[in-house]
Amino acid sequence: MRLLLAGLMSVVMFAAAPTPKDCTSCHEVDLVAFEASKHGGMGCVGCHSSITSLPHADKPKAVNCATCHEDQVKAYSKSVHGLAKLNGMADSATCQSCHGSAHKIQSGSQPSSPVNSKNLADTCGACHSNPDFLSKHKIPFAKPVEAYRLSVHGREVAKGNTSAPSCSNCHGSHDILASKDPKARVNRANVADTCGVCHNDVQAIYADSVHGLAVKRGSNDSPTCTGCHGEHSILAPKEAGSLVNPARVSTVTCGRCHGDERMNSRYDFGDKVPAFQDSFHGLAIRGGQKTAANCASCHGVHNILRSEDSRSTINPANLQKTCGQCHPGLGEKISHGKVHVRTAGGAEHISVQWIRWAYYALIPMTIGFMLFHNGLDWLAKLRRHKPHHGTGEQLPRMNKMFRITHGLVMVSFIVLVITGFALKFPEAGWVQAIGLHGAGVARAILHRIAAVVISAATVIHFVHLALVKKDRVILVELLPGWQDAKDIANTLRYNLGLIDKRPTFGMFGYAEKMEYWAFMWGTVVMAVSGILLWAQNWSLRRFPTWVLDAATAAHWYEAILATLSILVWHWYLVIFDPDVYPMDLAWLTGKASADHLRETRPEYYRQLMEKRSTGAGEDHSGH
Repeated sequence: MRLLLAGLMSVVMFAAAPTPKDCTSCHEVDLVAFEASKHGGMGCVGCHSSITSLPHADKPKAVNCATCHEDQVKAYSKSVHGLAKLNGMADSATCQSCHGSAHKIQSGSQPSSPVNSKNLADTCGACHSNPDFLSKHKIPFAKPVEAYRLSVHGREVAKGNTSAPSCSNCHGSHDILASKDPKARVNRANVADTCGVCHNDVQAIYADSVHGLAVKRGSNDSPTCTGCHGEHSILAPKEAGSLVNPARVSTVTCGRCHGDERMNSRYDFGDKVPAFQDSFHGLAIRGGQKTAANCASCHGVHNILRSEDSRSTINPANLQKTCGQCHPGLGEKISHGKVHVRTAGGAEHISVQWIRWAYYALIPMTIGFMLFHNGLDWLAKLRRHKPHHGTGEQLPRMNKMFRITHGLVMVSFIVLVITGFALKFPEAGWVQAIGLHGAGVARAILHRIAAVVISAATVIHFVHLALVKKDRVILVELLPGWQDAKDIANTLRYNLGLIDKRPTFGMFGYAEKMEYWAFMWGTVVMAVSGILLWAQNWSLRRFPTWVLDAATAAHWYEAILATLSILVWHWYLVIFDPDVYPMDLAWLTGKASADHLRETRPEYYRQLMEKRSTGAGEDHSGH
C-alpha cells in the first residue's frame, strides 16, 4: 500500500510543470542570478516550452525567442547579422552574443546589462575590436569601437550621460543593416536624419544647404554629417584632432573634396583651396594661428549656400557683414573684387599680373647678372691673387652715424627675412627649429617691429644727410653716370682677360651705387605695400580687394629680390670678395684697408691722405 502511494505521488509530481529547482537537479544554473534576470519570473519552461515533464528528451527543441519577441526576431532576421547567420556565418552575432547568457539576461536599463549604453561599446567590440574576426570576414573598418570610445559621444556615455548616443542609437539594435542598404540608418542618404534625432535644429539647417540638397538628389559626392565630422571618431571642434577644428577644417575637411583633382574636374571647383592656402588667412592657419578665418568663417557651417542665394553669407550683398565680423567698418568695396585668387593662377587682377610678370623678368635678370659678375670676378681674383702682407694700415671709411644706421638696417633686415619667410613657409623645418611655427602673433609682432626699425633707420639716414652738410657728399658720389656703365664693361673685360688694366673707382664704385639705390627703391616698395597690409582694415574700407592683392604680390616678390640681392651681391662685396675676405669690417670699426683702397680707388686714397695731412679728420663715406 505504501509503495502504491509513493508511486502515485511520483507520477503526480512529474506530471506537473517542472520548477527551476527541479531543473537544477541535473543542470548547473545559478538560480539566484536567473531569478534576478529579466526572464526570472517565467521559469525554465517559459523559454524551454517543449519540456512538459521530467525527465525530458535528451535534445529538447531550440528556444524560440520569437514566441515573445516576434518583432525583434523578425528585424534581426533581415539585419546584417541575421543574414550572415542565414548564409552560414557561424560566428555572426545572435541574441545571446549581445544580451548575454540566456539565464542572466537583464534589462537594458540595468547598469550591468551588456546592452546598457555604457557597456554597448564593449559588447559590440567583442567582435568589432577583434583583429582576427575583422580579418577573417574582411571587415575594412579599422578600430571603430576604439575610435568611438575616444569620441565626444563615447566619453559622454562613459560619464553616465544617458542621452549621449551609443552604437545602437546610430546603427539600430535588432535591425542593423549594411550601410549600402538604402534603409540603413547609416546609409549616406539617411545619416542626417539619424544625427538629427539628437541634433534636430542642425539637421533642419543642413537639409536646406547646398550639401544637404545635393544628398537629397542622390549625389554620392556631397558630404553628410559624417563626411565632415567623421564617423566613430567624432570630436568637439575645439579639440586639436577634430576634423572641424579651425586649424584643420579648411585643409583636411573642406579641402578633401574641394581640393581633389577628380572632384574638381567633375564640378569645376577651381583652385580655391590652394588659393586659400596661399592667402593671408591660409598662411596664418598653416602657421598655427587659431583665430584666422577658415572656410567655415565665411561660408558658414551647416548653412552653406550658393553665393547667388540671397541668404548666403558670401552673397555680395552680405559680404560686408560677413567680413565685418573680423574687419569692422568695411565698406561696400569689399564685394567688388575676387576672393579666392591664387598668385600666378591667371584669375588675378591685371595689376597683379603686371607686378608678377615684371618681377618674373626682373628677378632672374638681376640675380643672374649678379651671379655671373661675381662668379667671374671671384675666379679671376683667385687666378691672379698674389699673397702679400701689406702695410696693415687702416683708413676712415664710415663715421659713427653711418655705422649706427647701417647696424639698424642690418639687424632689422635679417629679422624681416626670417619672420617674413616663416609666414610664407610655415611648415618648413627651419621655421619649427627656431620656434616660429605656431607663434603667429609673436612672429607678426617681430616682423612689424623690424619693419618700423628699418624704415626709421632709412628716415634717420636722410635726416642726417639733410642736417650735416659735410656728409651729404655721399649723395653726389652715389649718383650713377655713364662712367659706371663703362666700369661694368671694363671690369668684365678685365676679368675675362681681354684687357690688362684693372678699372679703378672713386669713393664709390658701380657696385655700391647699384646696391644703395636698389635698397632705397626696395625700402619704398616694401614700406608702402607693408603699410597697406598692416593696416588691412583701413585699406579694406578705402580700396577694392585687388589693391591688397597687388600689395601682397609686390611685397612678396620684392622680398625675394631683396633677399637674394643681399646674399649674392652685398655679401660678396663685404665677405666673399678675395680682396676683403674674410670680411670688410668697416661696418663695425669704421675703417678699411689702406692697401685695398690704394689699389682699387687710387684717387679716393689720395684724397684721404690729403685730408690726413691737412688734419681734416674722419672720412664721411656712407659705405
